Amino acid sequence: MYQHILVALDGSSFSKRALKEAVNLAALTKAVVHPVYVVDKTPIFSYAGYYDPLALVEALRQDGHSVLEEAEQACAAADVRCRPAMIESESLSDDVATIVLRHGEQVHADLLVLGTHGRRGVRRLVIGSVAERVLRFSTCPVLLMREQSTEEESAE
Repeated sequence: MYQHILVALDGSSFSKRALKEAVNLAALTKAVVHPVYVVDKTPIFSYAGYYDPLALVEALRQDGHSVLEEAEQACAAADVRCRPAMIESESLSDDVATIVLRHGEQVHADLLVLGTHGRRGVRRLVIGSVAERVLRFSTCPVLLMREQSTEEESAE
């Protein structure tokens, strides 16, 4: 069964559902959960606007610390081992999907869990999809979690 479960987090309701599922699976299989938060600095490399890029990166880091702290609390509540990581992109060629996949290899993940918006068609093509790229290039199983609808929540 799974021994190392990597869950990619961004603070969204989609990633919170992915975390919940990763923790539940880890509790069943005695696995380690590896929550990862990616500080994507790539827009900063190519943007010549009127904001302080250092302030933006610091805000992303603070968000990452908050998200990873929540993940640690969720793991502790379920008595699941947790090894959180915050990783920053270093160049224009570093996209979130590549960073998640690289970290998955480094921790020997045998399952990747991600939240997804479930976009289709033109919206997906224009916006792009981290989850789709991870799914396409992963060498281990990937579990994609959509946000629960209100009907699903009331059934629980």
